[in-house]
Amino acid sequence: MMMMVRKSKGITDKHIKVLEFVNEYQNRFGRPPSIREIGEKVKISSTSVVNYYLEQLEKMGYLERDNRVSRGMRLTGKVNQIVQAGNMLRVPILGPIAAGEPLPELQPGVSYMTDSEAEAVDIARSLLPPKEKGDNLYALEVKGNSMIDAMINDGDIVVMKPATEARNGEMVAVWLPSDNEATLKYFFKEKDRYRLQPANPTLKPIYIKKTEPLEIKGKVVMVIRKMDKPLAA
Repeated sequence: MMMMVRKSKGITDKHIKVLEFVNEYQNRFGRPPSIREIGEKVKISSTSVVNYYLEQLEKMGYLERDNRVSRGMRLTGKVNQIVQAGNMLRVPILGPIAAGEPLPELQPGVSYMTDSEAEAVDIARSLLPPKEKGDNLYALEVKGNSMIDAMINDGDIVVMKPATEARNGEMVAVWLPSDNEATLKYFFKEKDRYRLQPANPTLKPIYIKKTEPLEIKGKVVMVIRKMDKPLAA
């Protein structure tokens, strides 16, 4: 699936969950939740960490606080932008996929968004495949034009689902330890080897014997094209 979106910085998925809960609680009970209630809802055990998030949200202008009063917080009008965008999912960009740079160790079912994540893309959950919840997705920035016929250019972003196996014809991120190389290619199993097929007629496939190491790191779920970059000729 192809979509176009810009990178975004600032508020994280955890911030959004805090705001959504405060808004829901306020609408239901007519008062803000306590710090402990917020922590229980968004799965933060430390009240000091919850307070840290609230301080950040106050600095961003999403809420106002009065520490002299119990439950002394009030959402600002700016929070409507977040609540209305509840269908959005923030996916962290872990780095480039390029030759000579190992891919990060990735495991299915693990979230890679951190509270300090600066680079991310925001995508609508409705655009994901039907069975994809999106909680463990990550993104990589493509380097090179080996997949241009698949509408993937240098600088584009591929959204990945962690995986260690793939079926024929699936587009995967692969780490080749013997060559110290990471690559994004179509994956095929052949009789005694694997074929990593580029989507560029000027490039040859990469053949890997089944006795040689090959590590599949993830499958492509979505492609995000940079809006300020034209397609390669």
